[in-house]
Amino acid sequence: VQLVESGGGLVQPGGSLRLSCAASGFTFSSYSMSWYRQAPGKERELVAAISSAGSSTHYADSVKGRFTVSRDNAKNTLYLQMNSLKADDTAVYYCYAYATLPVREYWGQGTQVTVSS
Repeated sequence: VQLVESGGGLVQPGGSLRLSCAASGFTFSSYSMSWYRQAPGKERELVAAISSAGSSTHYADSVKGRFTVSRDNAKNTLYLQMNSLKADDTAVYYCYAYATLPVREYWGQGTQVTVSS
């Protein structure tokens, strides 16, 4: 099983980035997917989540209206479009897969996003 994030980097405040998470080794379309982030000295927090079919999404209040989560089950890929980035968005962003019956969960290795002028 692999979850490989990409697309992170350094961006100026107000800029945009698109993160991708390529999944392999499991049935991607059967898993709910999420993006989490962890800033230095802080706990890991949920950023956005999407249901297995992509019909339902959820966002943290701090990113509503700026971030969009999506998925392409044909490509086994999860996305996070991040617009109007702020310094507070600086963190390592992780991809997370979750399924029930039985419970199965997987984490990616993370990709660094730095918002700075």
